[in-house]
Amino acid sequence: VDKAWKELSNILSGIFCASLNFIDSTNTVTPTASFKPLGLTNGTDHRLLRYAVLPREIVCTENLTPWKKLLPCGSKAGLAVLLKAERLFHSSYHSQAVHIRPICRDASCLAVSWELRQTLTVVFETFSSGQGKKDWSLFKMFSRTLTEACPLASQSKIYVDVSAKDKEKELLEVTPSPTAVHEAIVQGEKRTYAVYDLLSPSLFNTSRSLNVQLKWKRPQDSLELSVPVLHAQRYVSGYGLQTGEISTLIYNTHPYRAFPVILLETVPWYLRLYVHTLTIITKGKENKPSYIHYQPAQDRRRPHLLEMLIQLPANSVTKITIQFERALLKWTEYTPDPNHGFYVSPSVLSALVPSVIAMKDADMEQSPLFTTLFPSSDGSSYFVRLYTEPLLVNLPTPDFSMPYNVICLTCTVVAVCYGSFYNLLTRTFHVEEPTRGGLAKRLANIIRKFRGVPPL
Repeated sequence: VDKAWKELSNILSGIFCASLNFIDSTNTVTPTASFKPLGLTNGTDHRLLRYAVLPREIVCTENLTPWKKLLPCGSKAGLAVLLKAERLFHSSYHSQAVHIRPICRDASCLAVSWELRQTLTVVFETFSSGQGKKDWSLFKMFSRTLTEACPLASQSKIYVDVSAKDKEKELLEVTPSPTAVHEAIVQGEKRTYAVYDLLSPSLFNTSRSLNVQLKWKRPQDSLELSVPVLHAQRYVSGYGLQTGEISTLIYNTHPYRAFPVILLETVPWYLRLYVHTLTIITKGKENKPSYIHYQPAQDRRRPHLLEMLIQLPANSVTKITIQFERALLKWTEYTPDPNHGFYVSPSVLSALVPSVIAMKDADMEQSPLFTTLFPSSDGSSYFVRLYTEPLLVNLPTPDFSMPYNVICLTCTVVAVCYGSFYNLLTRTFHVEEPTRGGLAKRLANIIRKFRGVPPL
């Protein structure tokens, strides 16, 4: 499995022009409960799973170009026309993913196909870039408009969330008029979407391009965002460069429902965890996990792995803390910018969050897009996997200017002193005796003698 994992990471690194080839045993773990195989899998043995994170690497244009080439029409037609790198990478947040899994080709499942799903998530700050207005359009965000659907696509739609509170229903205006309006329950909330079907011939009858615009009829003073039921944050505390503490805060804002959550922590080997200092506090009381799995790290071989199943009471904040000690690395193991710090991969939270609004089976069948993006086992709960922010930890760093000075001094000594000494030892000296000149020189000296000029 480890050999196949290394081959896979190198292949994906070459396909997407990414740094995935830096995935090795020092940042790879085998989770037991947080992840499971997707699609058709015969075995559920967790020893066949691998999970790795490169928190220092970020997505750039070189990764977006090969990602777009995997699309049926590339970036020539369809929704991929909007994927302009200059606009995407000036946004507040961007993330691209590729999901591959085996699925049944037909209802009898006699043949198996491989499903490739590509997702791109982008967050634009239209409120700050739009001079305090919440109006937006496709041209403002992407500086492009849609002209046609991808000819190879069987479905190509744009969903615009027009959900609003009771007082704001008449304040929203979407142009052009949508082809349909769809209602769905997304993560426990009822949402209304304006749907634009790019395959509909009536959509491009009036104009050759589609520029979806959303306008507010009157300015809004404040923007109230709903708080998700499950969210978390993570930070590192402490002083000095010897010890520290990693703290994770998990929030359950559901008014009356408690639910369990699986926490996955991956910590590099150079942060030596003190497992006896692990504390879980909820509402001032100790919260004992019902399941815990810990795999200690090995220096320069594997990281720490900590998995816990924690019960989150209703309307509560759970604080998880663990202390660590910083190790002193070899001078060749430091990054080119060691004073910037070392990144710690984010925590992973997996939970079945209870829904406030029950979803019917008929709603799930009518909304295949939202049920795949937001999986739900039944109408009472939906699955959520969250990633906290990565941490930046400083390690004891030697003075790298001293090796530089030593190298410069050594090179000077070698070049000047040893070089001159070696040159003297290996050089051979030849004494050239003066030789008498030829016939021309003799004639010249005779002439110079008659003239009274010194000879040559």
